[in-house]
Amino acid sequence: MFSDTFSHLLSQYMRRIRASAAGVAAEIGLSRESVNNWRNGTSLPSARSRDSLHACARYLRLTETETNLFFAAAGLAPEFPLQNEEINETPFAEFMDQLFVRLAQSTPYPITLLLSQAHWGQPPFREKLLARARVQYGEKATLHIQPPYSISADSSEYFAAIGRQCGFENVSSDYEFEAALEQRLQAGERVFCLVSRFEQGTPVLREALAGILRSLSEMHGGRLHLLLCGGEALADLKYRSGDLSLLNIAQVSHWPDADTEDLHILVKQRWPDHVIASSRLTALASMCGGHPALFEEGMQWLVDNQASMENDAAALRTFLTHSARLWQTFLPLTQNPASLLRLRSLLETDDLGRARPYLQDEDLRRLFWGNLIHVRGQGDQARLCWRCDIIREAGLMVLE
Repeated sequence: MFSDTFSHLLSQYMRRIRASAAGVAAEIGLSRESVNNWRNGTSLPSARSRDSLHACARYLRLTETETNLFFAAAGLAPEFPLQNEEINETPFAEFMDQLFVRLAQSTPYPITLLLSQAHWGQPPFREKLLARARVQYGEKATLHIQPPYSISADSSEYFAAIGRQCGFENVSSDYEFEAALEQRLQAGERVFCLVSRFEQGTPVLREALAGILRSLSEMHGGRLHLLLCGGEALADLKYRSGDLSLLNIAQVSHWPDADTEDLHILVKQRWPDHVIASSRLTALASMCGGHPALFEEGMQWLVDNQASMENDAAALRTFLTHSARLWQTFLPLTQNPASLLRLRSLLETDDLGRARPYLQDEDLRRLFWGNLIHVRGQGDQARLCWRCDIIREAGLMVLE
């Protein structure tokens, strides 16, 4: 059943963007035979090929909800847990409202970078954000850009794809895309543009896109409202080159951890037949340190085993320590002796130092965007800490 469903979805998504098996294979680092076996239902991706499946989902330009469906059909845990874009009740509604209020009030350049760590998506709950934008700006004035994933696309292919997403005809270069968007702004129209998964494609192309959007924002003060969504590479364009950074004029918002109200909505959507008390929900969230994938795995374990936080906490903790997601995030940090020694030192440390808007320490930066560490406190009191002891225990197990 899973095999049939997965092969059908893969074929459907490939047809949608006219992708060939050879093209998919080249982009995700597998053989064409492997992709054809998936497509024909001969085999399914294994847990060891999860990274390749994630790359495939990005190349096929799947939404977070489609990606979760894709992974479920392969018999794997969802890549973006807890997200269901079809339910009317919206978690993080207050944060989204504040996000749009701040964007509308930003002067002279309404540009916001919405940064999210691993397992939240870029951005999380994309359809909800777009629906909110359509209410504020109007259907025709709301544009959604998702840069092509392919690193083999040249500039003309890249901007032609983006032009089609915006409804622009005959765009085949960066200049023609810029001219088409400028034409709308010159007519006096206020335009909102959400750029999701900004980091897809090559650094040169995404920098070219960022440069165009910044230039138009400066030239047409207040009429182009930009919400650019990504992670580490997008933050680089804000901070890495100081005042010369391409997006130094943008304001920054970080996707927040879920509070109790958000968690109730997420659990209701993901497990509609399961009722859990607020105290138990809070206990599980605390055990997982706010990590969305760990929380989802923990909830699923409690549901599957008809277990309780009070009686089965030790077994649940052991289960979560062996999470494949944690191991996949830690393993790249153990590839050479120097980084391995540094990781061991960090894992044995409770306080990882003062939090900064941009982390220059490469190891801490990778741990942060991998969602293994987070910021506690505000202002001068903000510190970098491990999300939870389970994550530290998993890291030490990886080192062993």
